[in-house]
Amino acid sequence: MGDFTRRGFLVTGLAATAAVAAACAGSGSGGGSSNSGSGGSGGGGGDITLRFLSNHPGSSKATEQALIDDFQKANSGIKVELLDGGKNYEEVAQKFQTSLSGGDKADIIVVSDVTWFNFALNKQIAPLDDLFAGAGLKPEEYVDSLLADTKFNGKHYAVPFARSTPLFYYNKDVWKKAGLEDRGPKDWDEFAQWAPRIQDAIGSDKKAIVIADGENYLDWVFEGWNWSKGGAYSDGWDLKFTTPESIAAANQLKDVMSKWGRLATTPENDFGAGLAAVTLQSTGSLKTISTSAKFELGTAFLPGPAGRSCPTGGAGVAIAEGISAERKAAAMKFIEFLTNTVNTSKFSQATGYMPVRKAVVDEPSMKAFIEKNPNFGTAVRQLPVTRSQDNARVFVPGGGADIGRALQQIVNGGDTAAVLGALQRTIQGKIDSQIKPKLPK
Repeated sequence: MGDFTRRGFLVTGLAATAAVAAACAGSGSGGGSSNSGSGGSGGGGGDITLRFLSNHPGSSKATEQALIDDFQKANSGIKVELLDGGKNYEEVAQKFQTSLSGGDKADIIVVSDVTWFNFALNKQIAPLDDLFAGAGLKPEEYVDSLLADTKFNGKHYAVPFARSTPLFYYNKDVWKKAGLEDRGPKDWDEFAQWAPRIQDAIGSDKKAIVIADGENYLDWVFEGWNWSKGGAYSDGWDLKFTTPESIAAANQLKDVMSKWGRLATTPENDFGAGLAAVTLQSTGSLKTISTSAKFELGTAFLPGPAGRSCPTGGAGVAIAEGISAERKAAAMKFIEFLTNTVNTSKFSQATGYMPVRKAVVDEPSMKAFIEKNPNFGTAVRQLPVTRSQDNARVFVPGGGADIGRALQQIVNGGDTAAVLGALQRTIQGKIDSQIKPKLPK
């Protein structure tokens, strides 16, 4: 099951040579104006109109449409229709799933770290490797582990697009008032030591920390917290919810949140409004928080040892199975353009999501952007020391939601060991009934 066990650490990072930068700075746009030999644009067959189903991660609808417009100018035989997939990745997945049983199926779909595997397992999205060359897509130009995150049975099922990690966001004004150093805590034990001072500084009507509730990715932001304490959701397909380390981490979450924090549907909004001094949120929320915050904003790595404290996350773009070879070729041509060096730089600057091509750090506008926006630089520096996620969260259908609900139950006072025991039984049942029968022998 080598391809099913995610690599433990992202070791490649974003560094690239000037030669690589020069080689792919125009990738996908200059060459993309000519028609692929495998079809998909121009010729006597008329135009192709591709349907692109997206939740517009990071409030990116205008940016996505601008990139579509640029692509259409360079590829006169291919049109792209941008479809609203809903407010989050789960709603996109549901709309795509519904379309499979009737109606107009999307050709290109935004699939998240949590949703892609089930579609791949059930042969609803296509393996992409055989389409790369025809679109001029060079896999080695992507951040290796971001591309590897959607590899199953030796094939890639999505190309990185709106990739993210959680960040530790903090209110520097509160930090100064509390007399703290201008940095994030080394680990969660240190945060717990700081929390009373942070709470006093921000005031009793507000909270030291606000994080997502169980319906809004508490399971994701706690994953790194759990790792930092030596716990895990799983190791491969071996579940680890009930280990002493995982129980201790969940108990610390309960203790911190009961004394100094609360859960919220939109923690980035509450934090930006000054209602809390800390939040853990996606890099994709950076622009929103930076715009709304009326205080000096700080960002830091997630607390804990580098390399075992921060998960990858976010989404890629996939191609539906069951469409014609011509449509697949055209779709891959668009995906290559959407994620080329210049365009991933534009998308990252507009949203805060991670640049997915190695050469982006040498792209002039990105270098200037990081210099002007050091908080975004924090996210880029953290990327090489992040860790791919546990199977129990991202490969089990509904696993993330199950974990989120259990963690919320614990925060709300539930018995930690009992709740995690019940969670482990639920997840194991799904693995046994929904995944193992479909895995290659």
